[in-house]
This record gives sequence, C-alpha cells and structure tokens, in this order.
Amino acid sequence: MKIIAISRDIPDAGEPSPALLREEAATAWRLHMRGVIRQAWFTTDTHDAVLELECADVEDAARALAELPLVAARIIRFDLLPLRPYDGFARLFTS
Repeated sequence: MKIIAISRDIPDAGEPSPALLREEAATAWRLHMRGVIRQAWFTTDTHDAVLELECADVEDAARALAELPLVAARIIRFDLLPLRPYDGFARLFTS
C-alpha cells in the first residue's frame, strides 16, 4: 500500500542536535534500502518532510516511522495518508 507521510513539528519540542539529525538521515536511508521509503522531499515553505512509503498498511507505516530518531525523541510526528489507485479514468470509457 502506498502511503504519504507528512512530518509535523511538535510544539515546544526544541531543536534537534546535529548528531540527532545525522542519525535521522542514516535511519531514513536504512528505511529506503528496506523499500519502505520510496521517495522523500521537503516542502519549500515549512521544510516539512513528505515521504512516499510502501507498507502493508497504516499501522506498518507508523511502526517504521517510529524508528526515526526525531519521532522517537518526540520532535516530529507524521500525518499518514493511505492512497488507492485513481479510478477516475474509468469515466472516459463509460457513457
């Protein structure tokens, strides 16, 4: 299942250290290599992470994201949006 995960800062959580940010990147890389994180971006305005995940379900995605140090340290959390294939093209072939 494809899931979009959008990071949200937790208010008053403080700023992460450079070492924690490095470990965040290393953990994200491991999730990428396991096939969980398929793509990753930052938003241009708020610098939130936007991740495309491939997981069995939303619960599996939440477990994987819990491995991230910034999540474990309660600096960020993720909104999870499960996706399904777009079926609107079928309208082109029906009357």
